[in-house]
Amino acid sequence: MRELFDSLRPSLRLAPASASATADLPIGVAAPTLRAPTQVRIGPVTARVALAVVVIATFLVVATAAADPSVLVPASAETFPNWEAGPLHDISVRLVTSPHIVGLVFSVLLVAMTIAWMLVIASVRTFSMRTIAIVVVALHAILLLSPPLQLTDLFNYVGYARLGALHHLNPYAHVIRQEMFDPVYRFTSWHSLRSPYGPLFTAFTYPLGLVSLPVAFWTLKSVTVALSLGFLALVWECARRLGRDPRFPLAFTALNPIFLIYAVAGFHNDFFMLTASMGAIALVLHRRGGWAGVLLVVAIAVKFTAVLLLPFLLLAARDRRRQVRLIVGVVLGAIPLAALSLALFGLSIPNLQQQSSLLTDFSIPNVVGLLLHLGGGTPWLLRIATVAVVLVVAHQFWRRQWCNGAGWSTLALIGSLAWLVPWYVVWLLPLAGLGTSLRLRRISIALTVFLLASFLPVTAQYMAAHNVNPLNTAAGQASMSLQDRLAH
Repeated sequence: MRELFDSLRPSLRLAPASASATADLPIGVAAPTLRAPTQVRIGPVTARVALAVVVIATFLVVATAAADPSVLVPASAETFPNWEAGPLHDISVRLVTSPHIVGLVFSVLLVAMTIAWMLVIASVRTFSMRTIAIVVVALHAILLLSPPLQLTDLFNYVGYARLGALHHLNPYAHVIRQEMFDPVYRFTSWHSLRSPYGPLFTAFTYPLGLVSLPVAFWTLKSVTVALSLGFLALVWECARRLGRDPRFPLAFTALNPIFLIYAVAGFHNDFFMLTASMGAIALVLHRRGGWAGVLLVVAIAVKFTAVLLLPFLLLAARDRRRQVRLIVGVVLGAIPLAALSLALFGLSIPNLQQQSSLLTDFSIPNVVGLLLHLGGGTPWLLRIATVAVVLVVAHQFWRRQWCNGAGWSTLALIGSLAWLVPWYVVWLLPLAGLGTSLRLRRISIALTVFLLASFLPVTAQYMAAHNVNPLNTAAGQASMSLQDRLAH
């Protein structure tokens, strides 16, 4: 394990730094001080086997999910049409029918993928860039064939789109339950939750509300997978611009099991935000501050959490003139987006308040509240966590290291969330991979392991068998009651 952690040290620059490349390094980090990574004693055969395990395990998960209704695809026991199952449905053979065994196998495959991912990033220099790129594209092709795994967010997106575009009801003022006779209703989960998604994303999905459900489903899937590839291409470009070996940040992000199984195969809208925010970083590194500001506003209009990146983009811009251009870009980009939001949704805004008050079993505030016997994730503890995020952002901004600072601040944000789900780690992975902090990379790995362990089916099975309920507190019961009302 020490060899793994040693391998996470900042990689050598690809070539002697030019003046412009050095200017794009994180503030406070000089190119000559970067140390060479410790030699990792993992042979090329072991490394290739690990890479093969990631691909094979991904295919097995997708093939199993597509074969028949199972616990891998929510609500598939009630309805699982062929257009949702995908083309692998007709060729896949389901070898296991017991939900308990399917959950166990899925858990084992995720653990195997996690170990394989660690081995790959520890030996990433044994692979060519071409090999990594081919594997990443192949994995996305496999995942495109998958039905949505674990959650139903994709159908919620389409549900809100049909609510607004087809039924002419503002999704920020009305709920999916008001279209209960629409065919999308039986696939959705948050029936009584007003939309928490950003106005730009909601506006983008409106055309999908005017086509058939299968067409909307496959269109949104295809766009999400394409955006994921675009996001990874931007990670590669940022690494190249910083003069870093791009193989590590690419493998660190793209081969992470949560990235593959929960983010890409869940077809989450985070990629709409991540592609825009990573594009903003790339533009800052290319000294295009104005357009970077515009793209950052696009990311914020998809998911408000992207606003966290603004102070660190100002640091990355370095020069006062480019910082002014960045701010001007933010302002000019916000004007048409605000006009679009007013035209479509009036003064209604995304419903972030209800979702942010819900607790998951192993969110950090709930775990801390339980360990300190404070009653779990109580409202006052969540407020303290929010203040802590502000303090971390201020401290990291004062340290003037833009990439590391953005990474630590994103970690603080994830740690403050009451509703913590696995794919939120994807916000952190590219920043940790591109930055120079070994500690941040170690914590990113630990967070991946923690989130996977928290959401593995075997974990839920163990907790049920031993009567363990982290939400068995006043705050937890209030959260479960609200979640039940929003789902029904």
